[in-house]
Amino acid sequence: VQLQASGGGLAQAGGSLRLSCAASGRTFSRYGMGWFRQASGKEREFVAAITWSGGSTHYADSVKGRFTISRDDAKNAVYLQMNSLKSEDTAVYYCAARYSSRCGSNWYLHHGLWAYDYWGQGTLVTVSS
Repeated sequence: VQLQASGGGLAQAGGSLRLSCAASGRTFSRYGMGWFRQASGKEREFVAAITWSGGSTHYADSVKGRFTISRDDAKNAVYLQMNSLKSEDTAVYYCAARYSSRCGSNWYLHHGLWAYDYWGQGTLVTVSS
């Protein structure tokens, strides 16, 4: 699967942005999906994940209650709705995927980069305070 993230840009603190990740291939509905971010000078970190069925989601504590991950299998897309943005949300955001057969029962709870096999290019989100 090939992934392409979009929707980044400049937002004010307290504002909202919606990121999209478009996926190629006919089996998108069989992939667990995640979002990561990498701020300048820092390591890439987990943001959110959604199972291939869409039945379960998981969030980093830093974004819980503010961000929402969702998917639309008909459009081969996963989204990250970001509300109440903070300056510390400034980062390049990446979407990632793993095929369901490799996910395991609690895959979506793992925060490591190792839990994903496919990565898209990033989209930059800048939050001004």
